[in-house]
Amino acid sequence: MAAPLLLAIDQGTSGTKVILADKTGSIAARSHAPIGETHPHPGWVEQDPIEIWQSVQRAVAGCLDGHDPARVAAVGLSTQRESIVAWDRLTGAPLTPVISWQDQRSAALCDALRSPEVEGLVRARSGLPLDPMFSALKASWLRRHHPGASGAIQTGRAVIGTIDSWLLSRLSNDEPVIEIGNASRTQLLDVASGTWDEDLLALFGVPENALPRVVRSTGPFPTVRGLQPLRDGTPVLAVMGDSHSALFAHGAFAPGQIKATYGTGSSIMGLIERPDGLHPGLCLTIGWQIDDPAFAAEGNIRATGAALRWMAGILGMSVDAMTELGARSQSRGAVLVPGFTGLGAPWWDRDAVGILTNLSLNTSSAELARAALEAVVHQVADVVEVIETTTGTARDLFTDGGPTRNDALMQMQADLLGCTIHRSAAPELSALGVAHMAGLGAGVWNWEELRALPRPRETILPRVGLANRSTQRSHWQAAIARARSGTACRAPALETA
Repeated sequence: MAAPLLLAIDQGTSGTKVILADKTGSIAARSHAPIGETHPHPGWVEQDPIEIWQSVQRAVAGCLDGHDPARVAAVGLSTQRESIVAWDRLTGAPLTPVISWQDQRSAALCDALRSPEVEGLVRARSGLPLDPMFSALKASWLRRHHPGASGAIQTGRAVIGTIDSWLLSRLSNDEPVIEIGNASRTQLLDVASGTWDEDLLALFGVPENALPRVVRSTGPFPTVRGLQPLRDGTPVLAVMGDSHSALFAHGAFAPGQIKATYGTGSSIMGLIERPDGLHPGLCLTIGWQIDDPAFAAEGNIRATGAALRWMAGILGMSVDAMTELGARSQSRGAVLVPGFTGLGAPWWDRDAVGILTNLSLNTSSAELARAALEAVVHQVADVVEVIETTTGTARDLFTDGGPTRNDALMQMQADLLGCTIHRSAAPELSALGVAHMAGLGAGVWNWEELRALPRPRETILPRVGLANRSTQRSHWQAAIARARSGTACRAPALETA
């Protein structure tokens, strides 16, 4: 009998990746289907839910081309988080576009709700700061303002779900479900009990009967249906948020092990012993739940890869060319704080502005490119240092994501933190993590065998001393202070006749 395979779907912001993993943990096949996004108004970011589903279908078909679908023992699903969509409970048809995690249309609602009492309630119950990034305010906006969904949400005809819920709903007309780690990012879940919180639902005006049922990361989930060429009835045995799945793939199963995923933004995450006493600049989240919930501390950065793309555009070159130019330059004082839509962790300052400071007539394009690279590593260092207040000093940092392919960027990160970087050699790490969990459920391996799986990675050691790091950090922290006090410098919108 042929050895079993595990099919893992990683549905992300820019596209869907699918891999086939074998019993050794190696990737036997891979496929990718890109998706787009639209910006109908400033600050709005939308995606087409049908296009997302079709990208999954294309990527699954491409990955299985030349492989026997009967060998697939189980399916795992990792997804972008916080993005939401509403669909008709009876027909399955989408009622709204996907409102992306990047979307800021609910900022006015956020400001209207904001008070010390409300922020305290939201933080205490959900573990998250009150911010438009999370799903609750997006759901509130849909209920109030979307003509195709508001009435259906009120009557219970509509389901409001995250991307994992939406994709699972395409497989079955049964009761909709949401995986607990994704649910913990909605700001509607009581993370301590793992259930929808009545006070948060009332605060944001989201009826509970419009929400999916919360289940563990191992389900139960609907089986595959209509996802060719997979056989109908193939079990879905694992679902996780993409960042959670990357942590799982690193094998970072113990508190004190921290990973950083570099993408458009970045997620820095590590498991913690207890869910209380967390630094206010961090989010409390549920990494996954197999038996008991695995709690994690997380810091979310809004613009890392986005900062590199922005600077590349300013300099009129590709991101690769810009990063190579910056890597060859020395730091001469120019500092970029990419607060284009405010700052995320550990500041959570939506009023912060983007600044480029410490310029002179001698500042070159190479120094500007260097400043963009430094903006990435400083933001990651900000969050790692705060996580260390809970977990203790991190001597190792596990990294993944597209920008980590840049050797200079990773060396700068190791130097700035003074820790060893373990860079994953697997570009599909989020898919691999959920394949690992699905393999547990399918009996392809047990915990001991899973821990022993090879995890190809490269080690990057720090090369600079504490004095150099301290100087760089002091320049960065001064620039952050200016960005956070920069609201008075924010230019008003110009009106045209």
